[in-house]
Amino acid sequence: MPIIQSVDRAFKILDLFDELNPELKISEISTKLSLNKSTVHSLLKTLKEHDYVKQDADTGKYSLGMKIVERSNFLMNSMDVRSIAKPSLVELSMDTSLAVHLVILDGQSGVYIDKVDSPTAIIGYSRVGRRVPVHSSAVGKVLLAYQQEEARNEILKDYHYKKQTDKTITNDEDFQSELTKVLANGYAIDDEENEPGITCLAIPLYDHSGKVMAAVSISAPSTRFAGDQIHPIIYRLKQTGAAISKKLGYTSTLSHA
Repeated sequence: MPIIQSVDRAFKILDLFDELNPELKISEISTKLSLNKSTVHSLLKTLKEHDYVKQDADTGKYSLGMKIVERSNFLMNSMDVRSIAKPSLVELSMDTSLAVHLVILDGQSGVYIDKVDSPTAIIGYSRVGRRVPVHSSAVGKVLLAYQQEEARNEILKDYHYKKQTDKTITNDEDFQSELTKVLANGYAIDDEENEPGITCLAIPLYDHSGKVMAAVSISAPSTRFAGDQIHPIIYRLKQTGAAISKKLGYTSTLSHA
């Protein structure tokens, strides 16, 4: 199928704008694309008419218009993390024969929005729609650890550290220390802190802006994670997190929020 030259050129103009070139003159665009100025001017006029570019009245330079933001927001808002993550969650569960969860933060709790059960590792306490305490769960630790400090402090204001098991963290000082470990390791662990006999591991999922939007966890009876068994599972879990984050638009060049 033939490419429409004018449309191709218009897209090439839009692709020129980036962090290093937020604004460009007609002459600069002309040079970069090897097009004469009259052609560039016509293309810019059309893009400007549809708000894909705007022009500074004082400098005459062009930059991306608000229509780009509108279209980007539409795309990002239409992306359903559950449907995007599902194939990877199923694959992870099949590869490890363990239960896998997808969790988002809502207030002072995590909320299960998806779950893939395993015949060999059925976790009864988790179900879609159920809430889980942030202080006693691996997913909760991940979702809190990657919040900005101000937001994290607001979430934990007047927080009740309910003792779920004998291993549950029950004070703010120890929990803050735990969150520091999560950031250092890139994953969180719930070592029978939420449910006796059950261990969970969790990693963050990043969206297109570099912010953590959800967490993926893998759960099993604690004996399944004993000794060196835990290391390949952590590695596989991180692989899954990286794959899903990439599908959500995240690139490693973005800084974590």
